Amino acid sequence: MLANRVLQRFCIPRLRPLPLVVFVQKVYAVSFISSAYAQTAPAAPAGGDFMSSMTSMLPLVLMFVVLYFVMIRPQMKKQKEHRAMIEALAKGDEVVVAGGMLARITRLGEGYLNAEIANNVEIQIQRSAVVQVLPKGTMESRQQLNRT
Repeated sequence: MLANRVLQRFCIPRLRPLPLVVFVQKVYAVSFISSAYAQTAPAAPAGGDFMSSMTSMLPLVLMFVVLYFVMIRPQMKKQKEHRAMIEALAKGDEVVVAGGMLARITRLGEGYLNAEIANNVEIQIQRSAVVQVLPKGTMESRQQLNRT
């Protein structure tokens, strides 16, 4: 309907049609003017402004809450358990080191510990490299399995 009015206004009164570029420019000018009139609506009341901003922020806040309970909180709990395990290390404990080696703790230091990985073979490792504390006797049972 708009195209018919534009054609009647710009093309029919003349004997020759307008070039395509001029026609498209005039059609866009008419459509932009009508959309500009539509955009000059009166402002919304000030009371609804706060509520609309809060409802638009609600999904973002919910996303952070879910992120906290799904990712951040379990990671903090895991770190706390690991810190408690490292603080509770004692001489004679059998542990798994970050490289996957089984070792028995022989000496404890402030940030490092000495561990025996085989008979008369000791290594010095950081406390944070301990991944897991094993039950007593695990290393002897593994050595017996290797001998048979």
